[in-house]
Amino acid sequence: MQSQPSQPGVVPAFAGGQVAQGARLGMLGNTNTMKSPFNVTSYTDKFIRDQQAATGADALILDPSVRSSHPTGGVVDSFNIRGFPINEGNNGEFAFEGLYGIAPSYRIFTDYVERIEVLKGPSAALSGIAPNGGVGGVINVVPKRAGEDLTRLTASYGSAARFGGHWDVARRYGDSKEWGVRASGSLRGGDTPIDRQSETTGVGALALDYQGERYRSWLYFLAQTDRFTAPSRPFLMTAGLPVPKAPDGRLNVMQPWEWSRINDQSALWRNEYDVTDQVTLFADVGGSHTNVERFFGLPTITSASGNTTSTPQFFGLSIDRQTYDGGVRARFDTGFVRHAVTFQASVYHDVLHRRTTNGSPVSSNIYSPTVAPTQFANEISDRPRFSDSQLTGLSIADTLSVLDERVLLTLGVRRQGVEATNYAPNLGTFSNSYDKTATTPVVGLVVRPWDNVSLYANYIEGLSRGDVAPQGTSNFGEVLAPYIAKQYEAGIKVDFGRIATTFSAFEISKASGERSAANRFEATAETQVRGLEFNVFGELRPDVRVLGGVSLLDGTLTKTAIAANLGNTPIGVPNVQANIGAEWDLPWVRGLTLNGAVIYTGRQFVDAANKQPIPEWTRLDLGARYTTAINGRKTIFRANVQNVTGENYWSSVASFGTFFLGAPRTYLLSMTVDM
Repeated sequence: MQSQPSQPGVVPAFAGGQVAQGARLGMLGNTNTMKSPFNVTSYTDKFIRDQQAATGADALILDPSVRSSHPTGGVVDSFNIRGFPINEGNNGEFAFEGLYGIAPSYRIFTDYVERIEVLKGPSAALSGIAPNGGVGGVINVVPKRAGEDLTRLTASYGSAARFGGHWDVARRYGDSKEWGVRASGSLRGGDTPIDRQSETTGVGALALDYQGERYRSWLYFLAQTDRFTAPSRPFLMTAGLPVPKAPDGRLNVMQPWEWSRINDQSALWRNEYDVTDQVTLFADVGGSHTNVERFFGLPTITSASGNTTSTPQFFGLSIDRQTYDGGVRARFDTGFVRHAVTFQASVYHDVLHRRTTNGSPVSSNIYSPTVAPTQFANEISDRPRFSDSQLTGLSIADTLSVLDERVLLTLGVRRQGVEATNYAPNLGTFSNSYDKTATTPVVGLVVRPWDNVSLYANYIEGLSRGDVAPQGTSNFGEVLAPYIAKQYEAGIKVDFGRIATTFSAFEISKASGERSAANRFEATAETQVRGLEFNVFGELRPDVRVLGGVSLLDGTLTKTAIAANLGNTPIGVPNVQANIGAEWDLPWVRGLTLNGAVIYTGRQFVDAANKQPIPEWTRLDLGARYTTAINGRKTIFRANVQNVTGENYWSSVASFGTFFLGAPRTYLLSMTVDM
């Protein structure tokens, strides 16, 4: 009833093959879903391929707790998880094998992905402080590694005229197949369904591993390039004006001479050594380099009729990140109590160099975009230092279990250090520095009265570096203490054999900085989100699979210096997020599968005063795939249509009030052959 893992060390898939039976819980490592005190979902490579999901944002489209907060055709994958932003800055907040600082900074391409895991809620004690301070959850990339020998080739097409080729090759060598090699990647390019826009991407990934009797080692290399002409951008809204009706998703106010080029290179070396059958040492070292060159603006809507203005800006940025960690995992018994203890020390470091220069303002209209005279970027090769930071952590956690793991209690704590230095933009001269520490705990409880039922609860804290008081405030340059987010959660998980459900209730509160009436910048604001989540995945019947759920969110500004905003809904937090996807293997046509999905998001606000809402929206996706054999080789044809009805809608809002146009109707075709 349950499939086997496709590679060593990867959690097997649940019935239906779309979701795994467990996921990584930071320093605790892979944990079975039914034994986890958190709501976590792991999406499989099979699900990602069947959706023809090119990026992490595409792969998470059916998670009801997650919403992409950046547009299709944009240069960033950013998200809201449980109403809080993730990956909205330049430091990159995707985890890779549980570590920050390895995955590409802005977008995850799925060529090298075996699983995409979503751990919902703050997780500072488990994963450390996120580089941008995100507390809504952790998105972790599990990379492809060599399992069984594989040679897989894919040809793809996406409207309007974007073609691609993909490869995925795996081999194992040695008398005991202890050596593994896996290489994957793609080349794609052409016009997208958005007017005047083209995108060219190249991805290459190599995974090497050694699986000895006591020593195991993995070495990963990633390289990707992402180049846009006229990339989609979010909009700002002039205060006091209502948000106009969304235009056709194909329309693009970005100019054909605006562009973006982002290159990423990453490497990670992981090691494990079993001192005994009960004690394992581990150590990891890795890093990444991101180079960004782009020339575009951020359009502001200035009238109810949809007029816009933007000033193109050349933005040259380099990001260098390194990460190191090591520790020990031990398993032992004290009387009738079984312990699984992990101790970890970690260091994350990043340095950003940046140069910006401005062009001339450009006017357009969201309903009738115009082409302005060509401008050229004033590119300057010198990039002064913009910021650097170092995050250090010492953590320990113990999962205690009794009664044959019927009751599991997880206790943990992390001591986190945060050091940061900021420099004057375009000058590189010292501006201010920051050196703070904080301690974050985690408590999780799982009670399994029956094998297929888990009751769980947790208390965990998130951590974000404090803001720097901005220019114009009386305490300009002062660095606030780290913000601590607190989550309380309880829920129930039921495994019916071929289908599983999770129901959870949670409350997350997080402080933030704001300008007071006395013109002082202080940590006097607080956002609270309470929610109910329901997830379902698996097989209703052997030929019918379902995946989706619903999130009911109640977001509130519980503290603010602006009295009129007290009690309002935070920017970008809808009251409902609901998704349902289904697949049906047609009984009268062998190998043919139909699929469909409905995605719904409730009303969101662009401003904290709640005067500028964007309306609720619903999107329908449909698709089919046909599995056959050609000359004895397994071949799969896939066809998907996103936004079948061609809805025009504003899709989402980022935490700073920018909002995004939903994708137009998009056609995807591919043919995959296993050689």
